[in-house]
Amino acid sequence: MDFFSLLWVFFMLSALQPVVRQKLLESSRLRTLDRLQRRRGSRVIALIHRQETMSLLGFPLVRYINIEDSEEVLRAIQLTDDDVPIDMILHTPGGLVLAAEQIACALRRHPAKVTVFVPHYAMSGGTLIALAADEIVMDPNAVLGPVDPQLGQHPAASILKVLERKPASEISDETFIMADVAEKAIRQVRSVVEDLLTERLGEERARAVAETLSTGTWTHDYPITVQEARELGLPVSTEMPEEIHRIMRLYPQTVQRRPSVEYVPLPRSREVDGRRRS
Repeated sequence: MDFFSLLWVFFMLSALQPVVRQKLLESSRLRTLDRLQRRRGSRVIALIHRQETMSLLGFPLVRYINIEDSEEVLRAIQLTDDDVPIDMILHTPGGLVLAAEQIACALRRHPAKVTVFVPHYAMSGGTLIALAADEIVMDPNAVLGPVDPQLGQHPAASILKVLERKPASEISDETFIMADVAEKAIRQVRSVVEDLLTERLGEERARAVAETLSTGTWTHDYPITVQEARELGLPVSTEMPEEIHRIMRLYPQTVQRRPSVEYVPLPRSREVDGRRRS
């Protein structure tokens, strides 16, 4: 075989390597999910969004909850018997209200127990989905977020503030239209949250929590900690199974540049250090 033939084989193997690696990773994910659901006797659904970078031009590819996600999750729920619990692993910045609401309502209607695991964060639409669970299991450092709707780049609640602070003569027709849509969006999301929480918290408490989460009490990226989630009355636990973190490691960020965070990925303890020195 001549040099150019060897070079061609090299390029072909180099091109196939990422494909093979991805297939092996996908297979490992399915095996791990299957082991977890067999151990827990449940249906395990992973809804995990990494913020990735395109491999060629480096443009950011933002991933979020979309209609395709809701179709897949609803299909998984339909394939689950009524007496089988559902465990959902959530790692997402949020997404379309329609898609998140569909998932949340489908989970709420499932007769068996629904548990949502939040190993790192489930913001916005992710929090809306978590509110449908019978139990929310969060890592002690994980966070949820407000569910106040956003209209484009602007919070709906902030658009309504314009009507309060400026005379009508200084407000454009476009702003009036946006404010009308903003008011409807907030009302709709608040109603969904209240409906999701009423059975567990009672009408009065559910209404108060829905008001807090959906009307712009905080900025949209405000991190709701475990303690704050419990103060709101949400059924939060911190008993996170190690398998959940293991599954998260099977959804790595696409490696395009030098990582911003590096460490030796092994447990650390003084006891181990002492044995090494001795």
